[in-house]
Amino acid sequence: MNILVCVSRVPDTATRINVGDDGKTIKNDGVKFIVNPYDEYALETGIRLKESNGATVTAVTVGSSDSTDVLRTSLAMGVDNAILVKAENYDSYVVAENIAAVAKDINADLIVLGRQSIDFDSLQLSSLLGAMLDRPSVSVVSNLEINGDKLVCESDIEGGKETVETSLPCVISTQKGIYDPRYPKLPDIMKAKKKPIEERDGVSSDTKVEVITMAIPQSSRIGKIVGDSDAEIESIVSALHTEAKVI
Repeated sequence: MNILVCVSRVPDTATRINVGDDGKTIKNDGVKFIVNPYDEYALETGIRLKESNGATVTAVTVGSSDSTDVLRTSLAMGVDNAILVKAENYDSYVVAENIAAVAKDINADLIVLGRQSIDFDSLQLSSLLGAMLDRPSVSVVSNLEINGDKLVCESDIEGGKETVETSLPCVISTQKGIYDPRYPKLPDIMKAKKKPIEERDGVSSDTKVEVITMAIPQSSRIGKIVGDSDAEIESIVSALHTEAKVI
């Protein structure tokens, strides 16, 4: 079985973000980039299936040459192969189109990705890939069993869960809780630095979404410091009632 795991390079949630001079992108200076946290669950899912079913796992990412760092992390975790599809201008549609081309080329039986990236946050890729490849697609999977060419997936839905049965080849997006992602060991990290990463040019495609402007949210919250006297406590309760109108 060939498993293709999709990984995305995103800014660390703890890093400070500044908008670039063009007003449409972020400044990369001083920004720490990481593997998209939801994609760590996808990686762990692919590796677990490799260990239990003898599959070959390939990690793929679409982005600039700087994106090889997330592929090195994927190799250190235990994937067999890594592919970088080079692209400078892309949206969810272009990413899906490039991943679909790789999936066709390596004849992937199962495509696994995180439920969403924490930067674009579109929650579209699994559905787009399913449509482009004419394959079943199951989103937000928190439990998975494979019996031959049949998959039984537990998918999180609003207010509960649903169990879905489908067949290979297919696409799934994983949710937090399906597995606990492993931490690469130092020897595996060192070995991953020497492993080859295949680079491909992206397929020609036009983006469907254009960023018009980007801005950092401005906080309008006003802070007040009060003491613990009865009068001061009464004043803050009054402010919450008359000004903030939250009680």
